[in-house]
Amino acid sequence: MVKPRVLVVRAPGTNCDVETAYAFELAGAEPERLHVNQIIDHPRLAERFQILCFPGGFSYGDDIAAGRIAAVQWQTRLNETLNRFRDEDRLVLGICNGFQIMMRLGIFFDAEADRPPATLTWNRQGRFEARWVHLKPESDHCVFLKGISEIYLPMAHAEGRFLMRDALAQQELVDDNQIALRYCGPDGTTGDDELDFPWNPNGAQWNVAGICDRTGRIFGLMPHPERFLFPTNHPNWTRFDSLPESGQGLKLFQNAVAYFG
Repeated sequence: MVKPRVLVVRAPGTNCDVETAYAFELAGAEPERLHVNQIIDHPRLAERFQILCFPGGFSYGDDIAAGRIAAVQWQTRLNETLNRFRDEDRLVLGICNGFQIMMRLGIFFDAEADRPPATLTWNRQGRFEARWVHLKPESDHCVFLKGISEIYLPMAHAEGRFLMRDALAQQELVDDNQIALRYCGPDGTTGDDELDFPWNPNGAQWNVAGICDRTGRIFGLMPHPERFLFPTNHPNWTRFDSLPESGQGLKLFQNAVAYFG
C-alpha cells in the first residue's frame, strides 16, 4: 500500500502534534512535524505531502480568539500553499484547535461568499469542557468517516460551539453534504432539536461536531480521534468483556491513508 506523507503543522501552543503524528504512523502513513515558521521560510517543503493536518492545542495561546492568529498567519504568508492542498487531490484535517483555524481560514466554504455560513464560538456554558461524547456521521461523503456508523471520542475545548448564520445557510450546508459529524445520545439519536447537556457538550446548533467541504476531502472536528487509538484509552476499558483490536479514533486516520491506496 502507498504510504502518504503527512504534514503535521505546529505553532507555539500546539500540544497534540506528537499524538496526531503517531496516529498517522499507526495508520500506515509517514508523518512529519514541522513548525509553521519552517514552512513560511521554505514553502516548497509542503509540496512533498499528500495530507495536511492542523492538530489540537492552543495555538498562540488562543489570544484574540481560538485559532485566529494561526489563521491570519496562513492567510497572509501561506495562502498559496493552502490553496494547493484544497484544489489538488489531497486531504486536509483539523482537530479541535486545528478545526478552529480552518474555520477562521474559511477553507470549507466558497471563498467569494460575502459572509461565512457558520462559525465556532464559546461553549454555551462559557467555560472549558472536557468529556467523552457520542458521535454519529451524517453520511459517508467525508473521506475520513468512511465506514463509520457511530464513534465515541473525547473532547476538550472552550470555543467549540458550532453556529450557523441562518436557516438558509444551514439548509445549504445540509444539501451540500457538509455537515459531516454530529453529537448524539448513547442510543445514536441526533434529531433536529439541540440535544441536552452532556450529549451536546457545548450547545452546538443542530448538534454539529464536525464539517467537511463539498468534496469530502477537507474535514474538521472538535473531538480528538488521536486520543482514542487503543482500547485502553476508553474510560471504562476495564469493564469490557473483551478488548477490541484498536481504539475507535484510529479508523479516521486509516481512512485517510486508504484514500491514497
